[in-house]
Amino acid sequence: MDAAACLKIVRDIYSINHFVALCEIKIDSVTCGEATLSMIINPEKHTNLYGVVHGGALEALADTAVGVASATVGARVMTLSINMNFIKNIHPGEKATAVARVRHQGRTTIIVDVDTWNEQRELMGRSTATMFVRGQFENIPAKW
Repeated sequence: MDAAACLKIVRDIYSINHFVALCEIKIDSVTCGEATLSMIINPEKHTNLYGVVHGGALEALADTAVGVASATVGARVMTLSINMNFIKNIHPGEKATAVARVRHQGRTTIIVDVDTWNEQRELMGRSTATMFVRGQFENIPAKW
């Protein structure tokens, strides 16, 4: 398997996820154990009462990136726990990018780190998630 083939499979998997579509999250690229996703901050969907991105919107981007990174190693997962430290904010119209990396892949759990960046490549947030492995994607190997 190569990155282009995996990217197509993962995009197909996530194409039926209504929440990802609602949030306008895009899967930009993948490698084995890593995924890069992005989201343009839409003022009609992603902002709070102060006019900046809602923390939940950034967490949704990070959590989706965790799921995609896990899929790149063939794992169907569910979030057991996710923690996000917010460092900097982002404004409507800007693009947020999340880069997720699998740090541990066990039989029943996967641990993934996520860094979220703004367009100026300033770190906006850092997340760590523990995922429960509930199955495998038969068409994505654990290593490629």
